[in-house]
Formats: sequence, C-alpha cells, structure tokens
Amino acid sequence: MTHAFPSSRPAPKSALDTDAVRAAYRRWAGIYDNSFGGVSAFARRRTVAEINRLAGNTVLEVGVGTGLALPLYAPGKHITGVDLSAEMLAIARRRVSELGLSHVDQLAEMDAEAMSFETGSFDSAVAMFVASVVPHPRRLIAEMRRVVRPGGSLLFVNHFAAERGPRWWVERALAPASRALGWHPDFAIDALLLPEERRQATITPMPPFGLFTLIRLENLPV
Repeated sequence: MTHAFPSSRPAPKSALDTDAVRAAYRRWAGIYDNSFGGVSAFARRRTVAEINRLAGNTVLEVGVGTGLALPLYAPGKHITGVDLSAEMLAIARRRVSELGLSHVDQLAEMDAEAMSFETGSFDSAVAMFVASVVPHPRRLIAEMRRVVRPGGSLLFVNHFAAERGPRWWVERALAPASRALGWHPDFAIDALLLPEERRQATITPMPPFGLFTLIRLENLPV
C-alpha cells in the first residue's frame, strides 16, 4: 500500500510537529483529566466497550495519554499503551499502579507515526482523540495497519470538523492556534481516511452533540 506523504517543505506556524505536540501536552498534562476528560468520557467508554466485544486479546492504545481509558478494558484484554508525552505517561503509570490494573502490559514513550513494534503484533489498535494531534494522520493509520494483524480492527474516536454550519466557522477561526492548542480544530475526516476507507468504515457520531465520531475499520489492504 503506497501513500503520498507531505513534502519536506517548512510547515506553516500553525502546523503541528512532534516538538509542538510534546510542548502542548506538557502544559495540558496536569489539567487534562479535569478539562477534556469529562466532555470526552462518553465517547471513550463507548469506544472501549466496542474493543471489549472484539475477538482477540492484544490491544494497542495509541496516544494513551493519562490512561483515562485503561480501567475500562475487560480483564481478559492485554493492553499496551504508547504516547509521545512523558508527562502524560507518568500520570498513566501512576493510575495503573494505584488501581492495580494488571491487564496493562506496557506503557511506552513512542512516536505513533514510527512505532517500534513488529508487524502484526496486535489484534486491534485504537487511537482516541489522537488523529487531530499527530503531524501526519496518514502515517498514523499506516503504522496502525502495520502493527495490527490482517483481519484485525482499527478504531478511531476523534473530533472532526463540521462540513457546514456555524461550527464550521468557529473551527476555522481557531485553526491558526493549532500549535498552541496541540490539536487541529479544523481537522477533516478526509485527512485521516482515503475515500475507499471511508466507504468501508463504520462511522458513528458520539454525544455530546455529535462532537466526536467513532470510526471502525477492518485491517484489510486499501
């Protein structure tokens, strides 16, 4: 499968790179659970419930953050989590220790666009609120396809920009602040999924107000 990735031309100031993401989530780490954690709670629970119903026990959570989802996985699942932010991972490790989450096998600092896992290592991979954070979403999905076995599942839950209406204007007005925010307010679903993937995917709007969307893809060649 061949993908056309962005060129090496300098990114605009509003664009994200790994340094911008690390800096943003260094700032967010201490307040993330009490700020974003609440509004995203329903979508997170629904996504993990979907994973718990899937066949196979090895799960990769890409962008595990502070580990808010880790207590929600079924005990029979074996969870590996990766994140670019050392500060967020420190909170996740403390959560695992305090709650005795024995189903969490590993938490590692790692770039989601270039993971060190062997090909086909997991039955499923999930990226919750991550696709609009990484610099190159197509590299994210390509890496998730690589590390998940053929026939496994890829899941994404994320905010995607409205295609029309008042929210469209708000999201585009916030777009220049992407580096400071650490995510793209105007992130479009087509930046993640190719047209064929979009046709194959199961796409489900999530509360509140359809602000988040759950996407499930079978790991088949595109």
